[in-house]
Amino acid sequence: MPAANPPIELCCLLRARPGAEQAMTAYEDQVLALVPGHGGEVVSRAIGDGAEGRPHEVQLFRFPGQAALDAYMADPRRLALAGERDRTVADTILFPVAVVR
Repeated sequence: MPAANPPIELCCLLRARPGAEQAMTAYEDQVLALVPGHGGEVVSRAIGDGAEGRPHEVQLFRFPGQAALDAYMADPRRLALAGERDRTVADTILFPVAVVR
């Protein structure tokens, strides 16, 4: 019997466009609300000041597998907000992690 796919855990670092910090947080509120509908979980979300090149937000996610992550990324409600994302988010770094409990 093949091994089950392990959950996918990701870290996301976000930097806002200058002057769009609050708007980026509002955008993230909207798209992060879609995560549970795809079986995912926002493990942690931290909002910082973005000073000296630091991220404005750091997020940790867990999805049960690649199909769930792909479904979230392709969610039409998320895609409909692409213009808001482009207007508010300057930089996104997304990478796999192992969340230590």
